[in-house]
Amino acid sequence: MNTKRVSFPNSRGDRLAARLELPDDEQPVAYAVFAHCFTCSKNLKAAVNITRAMSSRRIAVLRFDFTGLGESEGDFSETTFSSEVSDLVAAARFLEREYAAPRLLVGHSLGGAAVLAAAQQIPSATAIATIAAPFDPAHLRQLLGETAEHVERQGEATVHLGGNDFTIRKSLLDDLEAQRPEETLGRLKGALLIMHAPGDQVVGIDNAARIFDAAGHPKSFISLAEADHLLSDAADSRYAGEVIATWAGRYIEAPGTAAGKAPGQDAADNRLTARTGAEGFRTGIFANGFSMVADEPLQYGGTNEGPSPYEYLMAGLGACTTMTVQMYARRKGWALDDALARLSHHKIHAQDCRDCESGEGKIDRFNRELELFGELDDAQRQKLLEIAEKCPVHRTLTGVISIETTLAPRTAPPSRDLDQAATGPAEK
Repeated sequence: MNTKRVSFPNSRGDRLAARLELPDDEQPVAYAVFAHCFTCSKNLKAAVNITRAMSSRRIAVLRFDFTGLGESEGDFSETTFSSEVSDLVAAARFLEREYAAPRLLVGHSLGGAAVLAAAQQIPSATAIATIAAPFDPAHLRQLLGETAEHVERQGEATVHLGGNDFTIRKSLLDDLEAQRPEETLGRLKGALLIMHAPGDQVVGIDNAARIFDAAGHPKSFISLAEADHLLSDAADSRYAGEVIATWAGRYIEAPGTAAGKAPGQDAADNRLTARTGAEGFRTGIFANGFSMVADEPLQYGGTNEGPSPYEYLMAGLGACTTMTVQMYARRKGWALDDALARLSHHKIHAQDCRDCESGEGKIDRFNRELELFGELDDAQRQKLLEIAEKCPVHRTLTGVISIETTLAPRTAPPSRDLDQAATGPAEK
């Protein structure tokens, strides 16, 4: 995906490190802010998967490290829930200043509670999505267990989470207790999507029910089935990102913008981008403002998350065939209700092809069956079969084709920490 390194100041002047996930053609329909879980980072694998899935649906997403975490400046021991809300507001203002005001806020776990609290200070946000979020931010105190008691007695304590030590101060606990989630949800403007796994062992499913009950409409709930709290299975995090993007489409698109289309997209612009990462063959494709995915079957080293390149080639031929015969029938005023094309592709030995010029090696053969529905006589059906042979894609594939490939100018390589992001610390 198209990922940019950016940074912005928080309210104290500390620089917060961030990544902006953009569609490959950099023409998003909207911008969003993503808030990670407590003591996690923007490079948590689930966060990367969620935001990239959203960008593949034309939503640009800013994910950042809260103060004192990951690559961000600042002292984590000074963190409070209110300071995380302030960081979110700073992220939204950065987007508004440099790109466009965010229409969507997404938060995971305590980050979900934070986006609910921050929404009132980000008026551009018309949709909010939470993933495994606690109803009450003070739920974190329960998860800290005995550490919270030490903090109360001594003013601060060190907790070991996900292989790292973090200092927790009493100011954090006091701030958590000061939150009023019922009032926050009662004031919430815009649409709300709540995602939660029934078997979440860190933040129970009852939290989702309480958020849902306290919020006004429009609101929706999506079950994350067997997912764990951190969405450590890549399929779960990608699913969450895709669902959020699809759900948000109703609430965040600019007026007059069709789903999946970039504002001002020229219908005649046939440029296409395809990007394949370092692992597997899953390929993101943008064509005329629409996003698609190509892949290879499991037996060929892919993950089978989309049609193969040859299947897309057949799709182009099939669609062109049925469009062409339907267009001809309409011009003639013939009663063609539906046109159906079935295609398959094979590599065959040249000597098996009676009509082929080449007598050596293997050639590509497309088998195409055309079925016509409607009150048509035999002459009309035969004519439509002839017209099918003249569809533009058919002519392209059987004509002389010239493909010119050039190298784009050298650019800075993408940061490897994005593609090899660690699973990150578990939230406690």
